[in-house]
Amino acid sequence: MQRNRCVLVIVYLMFLAGGALSETCLAPPRPFVPNDPQAAQEYADLIRNDFEAYIQDIQSYFRCLDDERARAFQEAREVSEEYGRFLGLVER
Repeated sequence: MQRNRCVLVIVYLMFLAGGALSETCLAPPRPFVPNDPQAAQEYADLIRNDFEAYIQDIQSYFRCLDDERARAFQEAREVSEEYGRFLGLVER
């Protein structure tokens, strides 16, 4: 039983450290707003479009993170089960 707990801790730590095969979720860049009110007024349409694109992209980013988290938990469960089977084979 103690070994199984150790396995679960190792798998949990592996999850926190991340994996080489995990999906890459890239956060979108923040929109730029110039400090100069005249420049902000002049480029208002472009800036507005940047904000709207950011809002769409950040939603996609959050979905990516959710999907990756679910995938990693499933993988961690599978690896833990595989390790348990391995231990059963070598400890006979």
